Formats: sequence, structure tokens, C-alpha cells
Amino acid sequence: MCEYSSVDGFANDWHLVHLGSRAVGGAAMVMTEASAVLAEGRISPQDLGIWTDDHIPMLARIFRFIEEHGAVPVMQLAHAGRKASTAAPWDGGGALNESEQGWRPIFGPSAIPFSPASPTPEPLDEAGIARVVKAFADAARRARQAGARIVEIHSAHGYLLHEFLSPLSNTRNDCYGGSFENRTRILREVVQSVRQTWPASHPLFVRISATDWVDGGWTIEDSVCLAKQIQPLGVDLIDCSSGGAVPNVPIPAGPGFQVPFAERIRKEAGIATAAVGMITSPEQADHILRTGQADMVFLTRELLRDPYWPLRAADQLHQNGPWPKQYSRAKRA
Repeated sequence: MCEYSSVDGFANDWHLVHLGSRAVGGAAMVMTEASAVLAEGRISPQDLGIWTDDHIPMLARIFRFIEEHGAVPVMQLAHAGRKASTAAPWDGGGALNESEQGWRPIFGPSAIPFSPASPTPEPLDEAGIARVVKAFADAARRARQAGARIVEIHSAHGYLLHEFLSPLSNTRNDCYGGSFENRTRILREVVQSVRQTWPASHPLFVRISATDWVDGGWTIEDSVCLAKQIQPLGVDLIDCSSGGAVPNVPIPAGPGFQVPFAERIRKEAGIATAAVGMITSPEQADHILRTGQADMVFLTRELLRDPYWPLRAADQLHQNGPWPKQYSRAKRA
């Protein structure tokens, strides 16, 4: 979850405590927020970044702490595309101009703004696309230097890579637009570029929006086909979210409402998946895994509410949770 707490992309003590407490709380993996691979790829001026080697030292400190407390440090790599240069949600979340710490231009596959109140993005040319592809690979190298054990490519929620996938935001007529093969090209190139620098022994995840929830948009069928495309390129797991391509879309949200996407992609594409979205109870998470609907469960808001949720879940499910010795006196007998 984005914390909107960085200056110039640098992690700080907030991120150390925020991410470190989830490791202490028993999470198997701890993933950073969407971390921008280029400065102009931030959602907000306060986003975490990984576009310069100067970002590495503090991330390394955080990742060491996470690993020392039994969790796997994971870094999510992202580019906000046409949804860049916005205010933090508690400041309204609207588009920022240069006088408000925002920036121009913002970039996308086509000159289509996210909403009527959003600026029109500048379509990336092939040189710009190549720069983005290289930036993801460079970010993966930095993440490895910082000690990350897994990286996740963010291709969901209406950010740049998802913008290329979805026909709602991609109306190009070159080799990066039009057909399914063309619209998925940039993601394939990013995966291949990242895999050239990311160790073969280390997992690579890709987060997708399994559907746009809009007629004429990206579909679950597209997601199954995409998973089959990118698995041979070195992707180990699909993180199955949804939505975000366009605003004001009615989404039938409810407990576990996105789990069927993870189950279908897992079964039809033959790739490991993670289930996300309104998973709140230990029994619910356990059921998803035991019934083969997904290989992993990712928690976001529930871990914001309770960083020690995994320890509580282990108790409720009668498992031996990884209680830190400093907290062992609080463990239930």
C-alpha cells in the first residue's frame, strides 16, 4: 500500500518501522509499496522510488531488518503512466501541476486522459518505451543490490503497463497497440529485460488487473492468455487484482471477490497465483489455500489495520506462529 511518505523517492524511518513491523508480526513476505522506476513514474511526489543508486542504502537497511525477522523482502516496481503527478489521497488525490510539486509531461500509450479532470498524457514513442523497459531492469538490479529476494512488476490498476494492455487506454496503431499481441508487447519486453538482470533463482511476480469490469476492456480471458505468454519468459506467479483502468466503474466488491480470478488463471494457465482483495479472516485465507484457489494470499488493508495479523491467525488456526522472542510472553498458551 502506498504510504505517500517519501521525499525524492527515498525510503526513511517511516518505511523501516512500517515494513519492519509486518515482518515482526509474522508475515511470510513483506512487499514495498509501488516503487517508481523513473521519477516521472511516481503516482505522487511522495512515492517511494528506485530510479537511482542513491535509493539503495536505506532500502538495504530495511530489507536486512525484514530478513532478520524471518520474512522475505519483496520490492514492487512500477510506473504510474497517465495516473502520475497526483496528490496524496488525504490531500484529495487530484492532479498536481508544476507549482504544486507536480510535473509535466506525464506519459501513456495514447493521448487519452484518465478522467476529465486529468491532464492528457503524452504518448510514448518507441524510444520512450525502450527507456521505460530499461528502467524496470535497472530498478530490478538496484532491488537485488538492496537485498530484495523477489521483485514484482506492477501491471495493474490503470498504471502504465496496464494502460498498454487495456483497449480502453491504448488506441495506438503501431506494434504496441491494436491486437492483443501488440498491446501485451511492452509487458513481455519488461519481463524479458528484468529477467536478464534478476537472478534465475529468485522469483519474479507480475501484478495484473484480471478484468477492467467494463465492456470492451481487458477481460479475465485476456488475463489467462497473458499468463500463458509470460510464464515461459520467467514469471513465477500472477498477483490477481482487478480494475483501475478507468474511473467510476461499479465493481461488485465483497469478501474474496477477486479470488475466482486467481483460481481460473491458476487452473487454465498452469501458473502459480496470489489471491487478493477483502481477505480478512484467518479461516478465509486458509480455505483459499487448502481448496487450491490460489498458491498464496496477499493482505493489504488488513495488515494496515493489524500488523500482527499473521501471529493472531496462527493462533486461531492452531499453528506455531513465528513469535519473536521479545513478544513470546504475549503468546497464548
